[in-house]
Amino acid sequence: MSGWTLAHELTLAVYSKTRDFPTEERYGLVRQLRRSAAAIPANLAEGLGKSSDREKARYADIALGSSYELDYHLLLSRDLQYLEDGDYSELLTIVTSVKKMLHRLRRRLLDS
Repeated sequence: MSGWTLAHELTLAVYSKTRDFPTEERYGLVRQLRRSAAAIPANLAEGLGKSSDREKARYADIALGSSYELDYHLLLSRDLQYLEDGDYSELLTIVTSVKKMLHRLRRRLLDS
């Protein structure tokens, strides 16, 4: 599975898991979770359109920052009991894989 595909699958999973969050979180935590998740594959896609590896690495770095932001929002969702432990663990596993992929991609682009 490509890194972009994994990031896209993560975004779909976040959208699915946040459907049943409390209504009062629709414009707060739900929006933040979805925005940070969607920013990961969006920045990867935008980076692919850049001509230099250095520019591509910059967009991978932005995606990496969004993945860390998502990591925190997932933790907060679990601690507020909006996410069950099993759903949190499932999403955290995917986020961790995405972060590892982004670190490798960034390193490879900067080393070339």
